[in-house]
Amino acid sequence: MKTIAPIILMVLFISLISCNGKPKSGVKNTDETALQEKDTTQTEKSVLEKARDIHNNIIAIDTHDDIDVRNFTADRNYAQDLSTQITLPKMRKGGLDAAFFVVYTGQGPLTPEGYKKAYANADAKFKAIHRLTQEYAPDEIELATTAQEVRRIHKEGKLVALIGVENGYPIGEDLSKIKEFYDRGARYFSVAHNGNNQLGDSNTGEADGIWKNRGLSDLGKKVIAELNRLGIMIDLSHPAQSTNKQAIELSKAPVIASHSGVRALNDVSRNLWDEELEAIAKNGGVVQVVAVSSFVDKKKDNLHKAGERKILNQWAKKEGKKVIPWDRMNQMEDDSVMYYLQEYKELRELAGEQLEKEVNPIAPPVDVKDFVDHIDYIVQHIGIDHVGIASDFDGGGGIYGWDDASESFNLTLELVKRGYNEEEIRKIWGGNLLRVMEEVQQVAKEIQAQEKP
Repeated sequence: MKTIAPIILMVLFISLISCNGKPKSGVKNTDETALQEKDTTQTEKSVLEKARDIHNNIIAIDTHDDIDVRNFTADRNYAQDLSTQITLPKMRKGGLDAAFFVVYTGQGPLTPEGYKKAYANADAKFKAIHRLTQEYAPDEIELATTAQEVRRIHKEGKLVALIGVENGYPIGEDLSKIKEFYDRGARYFSVAHNGNNQLGDSNTGEADGIWKNRGLSDLGKKVIAELNRLGIMIDLSHPAQSTNKQAIELSKAPVIASHSGVRALNDVSRNLWDEELEAIAKNGGVVQVVAVSSFVDKKKDNLHKAGERKILNQWAKKEGKKVIPWDRMNQMEDDSVMYYLQEYKELRELAGEQLEKEVNPIAPPVDVKDFVDHIDYIVQHIGIDHVGIASDFDGGGGIYGWDDASESFNLTLELVKRGYNEEEIRKIWGGNLLRVMEEVQQVAKEIQAQEKP
């Protein structure tokens, strides 16, 4: 008995320690679970507050938003909260401070009639943007043409509009049109869109094997020089790799890709190879990562859209509408595409609850995390000074978590979660782009100074 008693006492002592002290490995007592849940909640709250502080302190710039001139009338415009992905109320709600509204023109025939029609399209879009900033909402949004003006307008509490030209097709063979576009506010310009034109070859040559110029045409090379001279950023987002390579070699100023992804992560012709990323960094330029789901993750997007389409077809039948295959959209007129994308968005909103329950758990949509993976890649590959953000809203853009301008804060939140600090996020959300704008403008001043007698 004397030898057993100490052992029993020891067992009882250990049991008391186990009950009253630190629990056994793998077992959590109620108090510790509550503490851990509290810590997690506090951490999440801290990250959220930090992200909100950062988002409020920066200038958030989206470099690509398509427009439909029918949404720029006295009765219907962005001062109202339309169902479009970007409006002034949505920008305010999401803390999106500035947007490049895009003078986009689809590629047509390289004929006098084709150039005339293309110019008329561009002219209408320039006029629409000016109506918004000068007539419909001048107290809410102002057009900026320099980085300094962007900062000044933001400081005054107004939203900022900027203008980009997507596709050089509308200038025809008249270089003086570039000066006209500059005077009307254009501050970036892409040589080509989807389809080769009189200035250079498009990325679409990879799919159809059709090339016209093997890069830039002779006229296209003159366009690059004129863009440098005037102070317009050269945009590389749609041209062919050969066109982009020649544009970078010829440019005396930094270039941009206004809305592109990383090809190493997602192999589509609209995205940029590492070689192109490196050339842009060496040039001092910036790549604006685009929130088009198929450019972010094609495989994931295809799986999601297959499930989504079945449900949308059901809703379309109820609403007396039709879901058009994506490949057929390339055959539609520009205005028809814009109108259809709006209808498509409305169908998705109607089917939203069903999509969340029946499709998203099985085939998740491309989301903010996937998008920021492209930002991470560029930062790691060419540095924090060469990356930015673009949505392509109302032109096919939008991902889960950033499906319209009102959700812009979600990008900042994800960047904070990944460890980016305020200065880095400031650069990503617009600081890098403003730096390039300033450098392009400085190069233009130097070129023009040399031209004076």
